[in-house]
Amino acid sequence: MLARALVYSENEFGKIDGKVANGLARHSEKYAILGIIDSTKEGLDSGEYLDDIKNGIPIFSSINTAIDALGYVPEYFIYGIAAQAAFLDQEQREIILTAMKTGMNFVNGLPEFFTDDDEFIRKAIEYQVQIYDLRKSPPRKNLHNFTGRIHDITTPVIAVLGTDCAVGKRTTAVKLVKALRLMGLNPVFIATGQTGLLQGAKYGLAVDVLTSGFATGEIEYAILNADKKEHPDIIIVEGQGALSHPAYSSTSAILRGAVPEAVILQHPPKRKNHADYPELPMTTLEHEIELMELFSNTRVIALTINHEDMTDVELIDTIHEYESKFERPTTDVLKYGCDKLVDAIFSAFPNLQKRVASQ
Repeated sequence: MLARALVYSENEFGKIDGKVANGLARHSEKYAILGIIDSTKEGLDSGEYLDDIKNGIPIFSSINTAIDALGYVPEYFIYGIAAQAAFLDQEQREIILTAMKTGMNFVNGLPEFFTDDDEFIRKAIEYQVQIYDLRKSPPRKNLHNFTGRIHDITTPVIAVLGTDCAVGKRTTAVKLVKALRLMGLNPVFIATGQTGLLQGAKYGLAVDVLTSGFATGEIEYAILNADKKEHPDIIIVEGQGALSHPAYSSTSAILRGAVPEAVILQHPPKRKNHADYPELPMTTLEHEIELMELFSNTRVIALTINHEDMTDVELIDTIHEYESKFERPTTDVLKYGCDKLVDAIFSAFPNLQKRVASQ
């Protein structure tokens, strides 16, 4: 039975900074998401708001209204906002203390660690709840250096990367894993951020909180560990940030540690500037492909689109444009599924298609 949880995303659900809550509303194998807290969208169905498909997860105005509607207190309260701000303000702190007071354990995906906060620790003890800091780096003794053993595995490794942060890399990766599983294959998903871990990924860690000396090694270790234990047909690695983005180094660590044989690249055509960095213009898709293939000796086998601010007509036209211009299959998995991506993978790795055909 999945642990029951509410997800906090005040004024951010469906937006870039609400990506943790967005992801959990779409998919979770670890928590039964009972509701989203966002007073600006009270009464709506979260799935219908996100993707025009009802999922039965309501949006509540507050913690108390959610508990009143449910008739009980869920076991967990998840902070579902991934803002650029370094620290919580007083209003946000009060929300967390309110959640603890109700008796809910608190799950924190922020880089601000609540288990280092004296007030939160005191209140957790007082209210007899637990705090879980998902992005807290493991102790030094548990970290791994890069070994090069990643070159020895024979399982195909594919990374789903992007031209910016918050473009839907994890969503595409998760949907691709589901599609491959439906084909009869045994895919393994490697999470590299807090939302993938919250969704129940068995392998991976939050890469962006690791020191540069261990990030590559931890990615390699997660893949080697998954390959050894699961004997997968294919390994799908979630991307973070963008290789061209000057504020992030996670993509370079993922490419070095995972050594993917192929990349699926996600891009938001309407985005003019990098998310949270309005002074930084977006790179072009041409530049990102060239940079990625040069940096890692890999190949971009397919393109995926984040349709933010696009009409359906614009989306279809852009898909046709990219397929003609870049000569790579292009799709939007939220609108059209993963068929093109599966075909691209089978084309790149014919043995996978043979394995499916032989079943």
